[in-house]
Amino acid sequence: MDKLIYTAMTGAKHILEQQATTAHNLANATTTGFKAQVDSFRAVQVQGDGLPTRAFVVDATVGTDFKSGSIQHTGRDLDVAVQGPGWIAVQRADGSEGYTRNGSFKINENGQLQTESGLNVMGDGGPISIPPNVIVTIGGDGTISSVNDFTAPGATNIIGRIKLANPAEATLKRADDGLFVTSNGQPAPADANVRVVGGALESSNVNVVETMVNMISLARQFDMQMKMLDNAQNNAGKADQLFSMNG
Repeated sequence: MDKLIYTAMTGAKHILEQQATTAHNLANATTTGFKAQVDSFRAVQVQGDGLPTRAFVVDATVGTDFKSGSIQHTGRDLDVAVQGPGWIAVQRADGSEGYTRNGSFKINENGQLQTESGLNVMGDGGPISIPPNVIVTIGGDGTISSVNDFTAPGATNIIGRIKLANPAEATLKRADDGLFVTSNGQPAPADANVRVVGGALESSNVNVVETMVNMISLARQFDMQMKMLDNAQNNAGKADQLFSMNG
């Protein structure tokens, strides 16, 4: 009898966790460059005295769907979208390097190129500084160029180049701040093959319809686990009655 209880109890617990993940994905359906989180489960036998006849469900991995979102053109000079595989390197709050696909940038009061959340965008030699009174354009290889914005157009000046990296997906993990970092904590090398599109942003890769259907399916699975627990309780009650009659 307790085999059924173990299976249903742990199944219901992890369905609730998967619902939380699905809700998180749905909440980020409009977040620029967001990559959906994916849960997978497996059955594990309970080890103890006697034969391992009981099993429960565990969350085997919390992975990421790395497929690209659609590129949406904005026409804004400081917007870039990574085209195909690759990441934009930024400086995290603790000084380490993180990776994002959200290329919505701004220039702060000190002239540093930053993400909308205030993190410095990394260049070949560190954070990128933009001179005052210039018009900025970003090339396909991440090169940042400028022309003076209050005199007759002159020669284009190269300010720097955004660090674009393409570490293996298996070596990346999602950090608590929403950025991706390498598993060993070391910065990934720049990759000259990564390309970006200026004046555009990448949308979230969350499919809203598919996610909503998944949420409904999870709710039905949770109800099924609850019914299994009810059945286990009813079976135990009937077994007690039979033992009482035999006594």
